[in-house]
Amino acid sequence: MKRKPKCIMIAVMLGVMLLFSQWAWAKDMREIRIETRRIEESMKQKAAAELATAQKAANESRGQILADKSRLDRAIANLKQRIMALDVELKSLKSENEDLATQDSQLTKELDEAQGTIQELSGVIRMNAKDIRSLLDDSFLTGVYHPDTQFLSTMTANSVIPGMDRIKTMSDLLFDQIDQGGSVCLETGTIVNREGKAQESPILVIGAFTAAYRLAGESGFLNYAHGEKKLYALSKLPASAMQKKLTRYMDGKSDAVPMDISRGGALNQLIHNLSLVDQIPKGGPIVWPILAILAVGALITLERIVFLLRRKIRLETVCSKIETQAEDRNWEACAATCDQYGKNPVIRVIRSGVDSRDLPREDMENAVQEAILKEIPPMERFLSTMGMLAAIAPLLGLLGTVTGMIDTFHVITMHGTGDPRMMSGGISEALVTTMLGLSVAIPIMLSHTLLSRAVENSVGMMEEKAMALINIVQKFKGA
Repeated sequence: MKRKPKCIMIAVMLGVMLLFSQWAWAKDMREIRIETRRIEESMKQKAAAELATAQKAANESRGQILADKSRLDRAIANLKQRIMALDVELKSLKSENEDLATQDSQLTKELDEAQGTIQELSGVIRMNAKDIRSLLDDSFLTGVYHPDTQFLSTMTANSVIPGMDRIKTMSDLLFDQIDQGGSVCLETGTIVNREGKAQESPILVIGAFTAAYRLAGESGFLNYAHGEKKLYALSKLPASAMQKKLTRYMDGKSDAVPMDISRGGALNQLIHNLSLVDQIPKGGPIVWPILAILAVGALITLERIVFLLRRKIRLETVCSKIETQAEDRNWEACAATCDQYGKNPVIRVIRSGVDSRDLPREDMENAVQEAILKEIPPMERFLSTMGMLAAIAPLLGLLGTVTGMIDTFHVITMHGTGDPRMMSGGISEALVTTMLGLSVAIPIMLSHTLLSRAVENSVGMMEEKAMALINIVQKFKGA
C-alpha cells in the first residue's frame, strides 16, 4: 500500500514536469517566431537595401556599359579605319617588298659576279706574286742587287686583296728584273770565294744568264745559292783561255765574252765534269796494271819511233845515186855511198849486195836475203810485245767490269736497291776499268799497226832495192 502513494506522486510529478515542459516549449516557440519575424524583417530591409544598392549599381553599370559600348564602337570604327589604312599600307609595302626583292636578287647576282671577278683578280695577283717571287729567288740577279721581296710572301699567303701600292711595287719589281736581265754591267758586290770566305769583288753581270768575277790571280764564273741568296765562285776554274777572255772583257779590251745561256746548267756540268785523271782512282785496283801497260806501251812506241827516225834518210835519192854508180861500174863509190848512209837498213842490205857482186846470181840473192833477215829482228823488236799489251788491256778492263759488278750485286744483296749511291762504287769501278782498258788498248793497237806497217814498208823497200841492184849487177855481167 505504501508503493501506491509513491507511484501517484511520481505520476503527479511527471505530469507537472510534462506541463512545465509544454509551457516552456510554447514560450520558446513564440520567442522563436518573434525572433524569426524580426530577423525576417531585418533581412527584408537588408534585402531591400541591397536591392536598391544593386539596382543603383546596375544602373551605374548599365550607364558605364553604355558608355563603354559607345567608346568601343568608336574604337572599333577607328580600328576599322586603321585596318583599312594598314591594308592599303600593307599592299604598298608588299609592292615595295617585291620591288626590293627584285633589286636584292639583281644586286645579289651583281655581287656574286663582282665577288667572282674580285676572287679571280685576287687569285691572279697572288699567282703573279708567287711567280715573281720564284723568279727572283731563282735569279742570280737577286744575289747582286738584293731586292726587297718580303712583301711578296705576305701577298702570296694572305687572301685579302692587296692595295694598289703593293701591286705597283710588285710591277715595278718585275720591270726592274726585266731591265736588269737585259743589260750587261760591271758591279761591285760580295761573293763567296773558292775558299768559302766572303770577299768584295767586281761582278760582271751578263743579263739573267751569267755572272763572273775577278780576283787577284784568277777569273771565273759565279753560281747562285737560292737559300742564302749569295753568289759563290765555282770550285773549279774555267780554262785559262776562257779566264783571259773574261779578264779582257772586264778591262774593256774585248767585245766577246763567254756566257752560259743555260742559266747555270753548263756551269754545273763544268763543276761535275771529271777528267780522265779524276776518274782513274774510281776504277779500283785493276786500274794500276792497265796504267802500267799504258806506260810500257808508250815507252815501246817512243823507242820504236826514235829507232825509225834515226835511220830515216832520203832513200829514193840515195838509191838512185847508188844505182847510177853501179851502172857506171864504180863499186868503190857505191861502197863509199853505202858507208856514208850505213845507219839505214836498206842501205846496209844494198851494201851486202855490192860486196857479193862477184858471186853468181843465186848466191848473191842468198847473201842479200840473209842481210834482209838480219835487219828484220831489230826493226820488229818489241812489236810482238805491243800486240800482247794491246790484247791484255781490254781483258783487264773486262776483269775490272766483272769485279765491279760482283761488288754491286753484293751491295744489292746486303742493302737492297733503296739507295743507288751505295751501288755507285761498284758500277763506277766496272765502267771506269772498261773505259780505261779500251782507252789504253786502242792507241797501243794503233801504234802497233803503224809501226808494223813501217817495218813492212822497210822490208819491202829492202827487197825492192836489193833486187834492183842484183839486176843491175847481173845485167853487166851478161854484157
